[in-house]
Amino acid sequence: MPDVVISAAAQVLAHVPSLARHGSKPRRELPKSAEQAERFAAALRTYDEAAAYPPHQAWIGNIHPRDLGDRPWSANAGAPRRTGRFGEIMPEEEFLGLLAAVDDFELFALSPEAAATAAAALAGHPLAKALALDKIDKAAGDIEAVAAEPKALRLTAGAVMRCAQADDESLSAHVLIDNLAAKATATLALLHLLERSGIDPTSIDYVIGCGEEAIGDRYQRGGGNMGKAVAEAAGCTDASGADVKNFCAAFVPALVVASSLVSAGVFRRVAIVSGGSMAKLGMKFQGHLAKELPIMEDVLGGTACLVEADDGTSPRVRLDVVGRHKVSAGGAAAEVMKALAIEPLTRNGIAMTDVDDYATELHNPEITEPQGSGNVPERNYKIIAALAAAKGDIARADIAAFVAERGMPGYAPTQGHLASALCYVPHALDRLTTGGAGKVMLLAKGSLFLGRMCQLSDGMSVLLERNVGLEAGR
Repeated sequence: MPDVVISAAAQVLAHVPSLARHGSKPRRELPKSAEQAERFAAALRTYDEAAAYPPHQAWIGNIHPRDLGDRPWSANAGAPRRTGRFGEIMPEEEFLGLLAAVDDFELFALSPEAAATAAAALAGHPLAKALALDKIDKAAGDIEAVAAEPKALRLTAGAVMRCAQADDESLSAHVLIDNLAAKATATLALLHLLERSGIDPTSIDYVIGCGEEAIGDRYQRGGGNMGKAVAEAAGCTDASGADVKNFCAAFVPALVVASSLVSAGVFRRVAIVSGGSMAKLGMKFQGHLAKELPIMEDVLGGTACLVEADDGTSPRVRLDVVGRHKVSAGGAAAEVMKALAIEPLTRNGIAMTDVDDYATELHNPEITEPQGSGNVPERNYKIIAALAAAKGDIARADIAAFVAERGMPGYAPTQGHLASALCYVPHALDRLTTGGAGKVMLLAKGSLFLGRMCQLSDGMSVLLERNVGLEAGR
């Protein structure tokens, strides 16, 4: 089996405070209480506050998650930084322009003022040459007339989303803006990957989407293919694409599929992309308001990584070390982790202490704890460490050290597919190429029962490994 590597990765955030009220939970709850709606609006962060927030700086690569320091992290925030080694944090006024630039059906409308602001800002963006900025001018017009159209959705004072077909709920304005936002953030991430790595967009053969959006119409709800939509928007003219769906777990199966395609010689280069979930903006706002915290879920993530044949230096994808959550495994947390972490390592004679970093559900606990969801990463790492002790790879007295040294604090916004190992890929590439780590395991879990088709969960894991060619060249 020919070796396959992840040669590049990028990720971005878009700060979208005005869009936060259109998340699924705020959209349902805020109309019930004017007082709560006022508190919600007053608790939104400024761009500088969001850009200075340490977990966001970890997201774009300015710090490693283990260097986040003591909580509350907002108390440790330094100066806001827009850019990092992995990508950027885009302000909302620019993101509105990006939404227009990736809208192929003239459904997204901007006021002349909002369009002018966005166009001017994006004209100076390092990726401006790759963006269809002429679409921003086409989006400008009589915003009040657009807002008066049947079932149109006013997003901000200067932005409205049209409904594509009034009698098709899959083409409603709410669904379409969810999908368009996912396309915009995924496209931005892929453009950063291409620019930062100097890769010709036409050299990419296939693009796989692994996000949470559901593109389709009433006859094919969730029909998908964000992958090809992003390929077109990013100028990958020789690429085709498709999507892999598996709730929060989708990224690791997408990585295994992409790696298998390259290993089999079907394609030379496959990009994996994912955009943010607008539905999850403000999802835990009630807990934040109750604790007098800012609205923490005010950003959309976007990610991209590139899989290709072994180049001699990039981290290898160990397709022989893949873990999967079988139907027979059941849904208990320990059994899931046995299937994902223990079995593939044991099968290949790899001790759990041989793995330097375990990347699992890296949800930011400062977002999840106020609403009662607890510290998800810490819980997972304690289970993994306990299993390592039961296996005999560590002593029970070393469980806490295992968690501290091989786990990490969660730092991802609550958009499950982004948090489920995907957000750690750029950090993994960095550690596996600079010598900080020799092996990194990516573990993703998904809640299939949410779709009411079965009671099961699912999951998959895969091992990344430092390239032996890099070692030989040192």
